[in-house]
Amino acid sequence: MQDDDKRLAAEAAVAEIRDGMRVGIGTGTTVAFAIAAIGRRRREWPSATFFSTSQDTTKITRAAGVPIARFADQAELDLAIDGVDEIDPQLRAIKGGGGAMLREKIIASAARRMVAIADGTKRVPALGRAPVPVEILPFARAFVAARTSALGASPALRMTETETAYRTDQGNLILDCRFDAIADPGKLAVALQAIPGALGHGLFLTEIDAAYIAQDGIVTKMER
Repeated sequence: MQDDDKRLAAEAAVAEIRDGMRVGIGTGTTVAFAIAAIGRRRREWPSATFFSTSQDTTKITRAAGVPIARFADQAELDLAIDGVDEIDPQLRAIKGGGGAMLREKIIASAARRMVAIADGTKRVPALGRAPVPVEILPFARAFVAARTSALGASPALRMTETETAYRTDQGNLILDCRFDAIADPGKLAVALQAIPGALGHGLFLTEIDAAYIAQDGIVTKMER
C-alpha cells in the first residue's frame, strides 16, 4: 500500500537523526509519518532541536509530543526531512502541494543535509508531471499570472474546498503553473525567481542531498 511505503521511507530518513542535531521538519502526508516516528523515538535525542516549515506541521508535531523551536533565531540546521511532489534521477524535485514551499526552501537551504522522502509514485524520468507552485504577492496576481503564461505555463489560482483563494502561512496566494514539458528546469527556476511579485517557487533543483524512496515495501536510498 502507498501509505506503507510512505511510512517506510519516512522511518528510514528519521534514522539519520542524532542527538544534538537541529532538524527541520517539512510538510505533507509523507512527513506526517516522519513526525509519528520522531514522536515515538524522541527520548533517544534529548538534546535535539526541531523546527517546522508550516503551522500545520507545528500543530501535528507538538501533538506528537515534540516541541518546536523558533527558526527565526537560526542561521543553519544539521538536517531537514521533507516530502516531494515528484523527483527525478538527479534528485531535482517539485514541491509545494502542501502550500509551504517558501518556508520549506528556506529550511532546506539552511540545512547541511536535506533528505527527501517519498513513495515510488513520486519518481519521474523528468520533471513536469506535477504543476510548479509559485507563491505570489496578492497585489501582483494578474501580473505574475501573465508573466508565467509567457514562460509557457498554464497558471491556475489555487483554491480551497470552499472555493475561496488558498492562502499560505504568510497570507500570500499560490499559482499552480502547469507546463507541457520542462526542458531546462534551471533556466525556468531563474526565470520564475526574476518575476517581481513571485516570492518563491516549488522547483528544488540543488537543495536535496539524498532521498529515501519506498516502493512495494523496498526502500531505495539515492545520494547526490
